[in-house]
Amino acid sequence: MRRVTLLRSTVLAAVLLVVGYAGAALALPDPPAPVTANATWFDALGSPYGGCGLPQANLDSQNFVALNVFNTPRDYAYSTRPVPDAAKTGMWENGRNCGRYVQVSIADYCTGVNDGAPNQAFCRNGSWVADAYNGGTLTMLVADSCGDGNAWCRDDPYHLDLAKGSLNTFVKNGTTLTDLYPNHWNNRHISWKFVPAPDYTGDINIGFLQGAQQWWPAIAVSHLANGIHGVEYFADGTWHTAAMNSDMGQSYIIGGLTSGATSFQIRVRDVTDALINGGRVYSFSLPCSSQCSVPYTAAAYTTSGGSTGSPSTSPSTSPSASPSASVSPSASVSPTSSSGACTAAYKVTSSWPGGFGGEVTVTAGSAPITGWTVKWTYANGQTITQLWNGTLTTSGSAITVKNVSYNGSLGAGGTATFGFNGTSTGTNSVPTLTCTSP
Repeated sequence: MRRVTLLRSTVLAAVLLVVGYAGAALALPDPPAPVTANATWFDALGSPYGGCGLPQANLDSQNFVALNVFNTPRDYAYSTRPVPDAAKTGMWENGRNCGRYVQVSIADYCTGVNDGAPNQAFCRNGSWVADAYNGGTLTMLVADSCGDGNAWCRDDPYHLDLAKGSLNTFVKNGTTLTDLYPNHWNNRHISWKFVPAPDYTGDINIGFLQGAQQWWPAIAVSHLANGIHGVEYFADGTWHTAAMNSDMGQSYIIGGLTSGATSFQIRVRDVTDALINGGRVYSFSLPCSSQCSVPYTAAAYTTSGGSTGSPSTSPSTSPSASPSASVSPSASVSPTSSSGACTAAYKVTSSWPGGFGGEVTVTAGSAPITGWTVKWTYANGQTITQLWNGTLTTSGSAITVKNVSYNGSLGAGGTATFGFNGTSTGTNSVPTLTCTSP
């Protein structure tokens, strides 16, 4: 059955008025692994944001779930968010489980009525039966909240709401279950457990939300190896704990290096409350001229190491940020191409129906270079819809990417990476690249 969700354009209007939520007052233990639960489905994230504070296009995976906001069996009226009462806090945990992954396994089918009606069993006038779909599994991203006033979202503390587009992508014994929905669904039992991000590589993504500006620098942090429990920002010589943006668990309100500044430095804590990457510091600036007008504006950043002490305001590491929507990592990699001055290697990092994500790593040769240009031609009608950490030019199927100001100068053997999202209609063969340096 479908769980109806409210569009988050209405929710956002309220969120913009919220000063912020510290996000650390409650700490629910992870459920025992795995747990048995009820599962429903929903169409897509609301607009412009899902419950974690990211547009659907900017999620790390298009296989995503929503978690219960409220643990209030038989109480369908309670609606305070963020939830101040630990006894009423669902697995959403006021956003603190955002950005984590769950491994979901299909279990028994409900032969009865399943409509989410208050004070009714999840499967009434019928029974639970095992069938050929039991045991299908899929790893999915926590990206949304299940806060509706129905029995589905209230009565079962471990209930999962699954993205409709994922239902026919579960895999059993190496075979994709392409016909689970609609005739073999009718809502199911499932089992699930939290797991680390699958095949994790790279570093975090940082983007500014719609309406962000120097006095309201609202950011979203994504692409983490193990979820997010907090953001800290550096201002006036010390570190400060950022307030969560309502209970959107991947969005935080930070501050500038000085009052009203548009340059920022942050560090991030994961679900273990540890600073990620040994306390790596991420430095970036507001990418919008005054106020960001679209739901998500990616911010390129630089990094510096160290978990203690005051960071440099001019970190030297090359930026790496991408607003990618990625699914099902792929091992498709091009042979390294070379002109002597530099080489370029193409990799398909993810794919989903009608689209894919990729990255290219440029490596300088035996001598330093001051700039680079990478070219290739697609053979199967692919197009690039979004690219970061490079300047894109297209002519039909011919692609040219040049460095941007911060990643053109590379020492001997140094590397720079740019990433992109694209469309494909079927075959997505890896092209041959050329890399040249002026």
